[in-house]
Amino acid sequence: MIGKVRTIYLCQRCEYQSSKWLGRCPECQEYGSLVEEHRAPKGQRSSEQLHQNGPAPVAITQVSADEGERLLTGIDEFDHVLGGGALPGMVVLVGGDPGIGKSTMLLQVAGNMSRAGHAVLYISGEESAKQTRLRADRIRALSERLLILPDTSLERILAHIDQLRPQLVIVDSVQTLSSEQLQSGAGSISQVREVSARLIDLAKTYGIATFLVGHVTKDGALAGPKVLEHMVDCVLYFEGEAGHAFRILRAVKNRFGSINEIGVFEMARDGLIEVRNASQLFLSQRPEDTSGSVVVCTVEGTRPLLIEVQALASPSPLAMPRRVATGFDVNRLALLIAILEKRLGLHLHGEDVYLNVAGGIRVSEPAIDLGVATAIASSFRDRAIPPQTVIMGEMGLGGEVRAIPQLEARLREAEKLGFQQAVIPEPNRPFETLGGGLKIIPVTSIACAFDRLF
Repeated sequence: MIGKVRTIYLCQRCEYQSSKWLGRCPECQEYGSLVEEHRAPKGQRSSEQLHQNGPAPVAITQVSADEGERLLTGIDEFDHVLGGGALPGMVVLVGGDPGIGKSTMLLQVAGNMSRAGHAVLYISGEESAKQTRLRADRIRALSERLLILPDTSLERILAHIDQLRPQLVIVDSVQTLSSEQLQSGAGSISQVREVSARLIDLAKTYGIATFLVGHVTKDGALAGPKVLEHMVDCVLYFEGEAGHAFRILRAVKNRFGSINEIGVFEMARDGLIEVRNASQLFLSQRPEDTSGSVVVCTVEGTRPLLIEVQALASPSPLAMPRRVATGFDVNRLALLIAILEKRLGLHLHGEDVYLNVAGGIRVSEPAIDLGVATAIASSFRDRAIPPQTVIMGEMGLGGEVRAIPQLEARLREAEKLGFQQAVIPEPNRPFETLGGGLKIIPVTSIACAFDRLF
């Protein structure tokens, strides 16, 4: 006997369910987030039927540990972030702001893999086949083995995948697809969950590498249910400022590789171009003998990057001076300013302080604290730091400089780019100096560092 269709109201932010419409969600306090949805009850199955249809338990020692051969995308930076390439059955969620380059990058991947002999199905839910062809012409991604499917019906898409059995499927984007079994609109929480679950099930069943493009909210988080990030194997974020040519591809989850790895790309007319030496590119336009400019070294995953930090301190006409940071946490900036005022007596309480990480990259690692504090003091005192100096170290509230990880890799990167001296934490003092012209300056506190630099 078929059950009656049930009507519920589902919060599009936190998935709170209510039997009646509410103007404000009691769970997340969001206004106007409850949307009407219709659900049919699921059929009941006996435990004997579940036992017959489900997989049987198996000893873990009998499970194969071979992860399989990785599929190379033809873009080294992309393969690096994935952990060496895509695996059969691997599901990757790619997010980023509109226009950041998600579709362009994945169409380049589709073109490279199809020319390498792999069957690729590109599902376009946002653009027509003609629009996709025009972009493919521009970025030179044409291939006979690259199939385009401009459709938004989940059932038709699954039927095509089941018939073609491609090695790679790209869905652009998952929020545009909808299932006929649900009455809610495309992009709703229930639709995104259902579409993703069925695509992932098909990818795992047939061993198809699948890339899902996801929209982001105004807060920068992936739109849709948070459970979507737990369902997929890998989550990648495209980062970059609209006015900058550089794009950062960052892995925040990867079941088959290291997290926090990044790939650096440059947006060009014919697509995204991978940047081999990111440190040199970030420092290519650095001004000479300018106060407030400091080179720091951050580590993204396993890759050390030398970047320029610029600070500007100027007298403020406001009762509450401004603290503005681009590419850096503004709360961390306020903390470092307080340390400089308390431990060094710098009178920054009447100064507007602006901080910018050049190149559009975002940095959250504490190892650049000492470099940021030095840049602020350099601008405040209007004294330039020697241009061939790289500064690294974490700062404590007492003004002490604390140890940082992977110091040797950072110093090797600085030496490779021709820097002459490096300011490092005293607890990190290497037992042997590097075989080159890099002078090591160990410091114990921010005061000690400023005595050596100013």
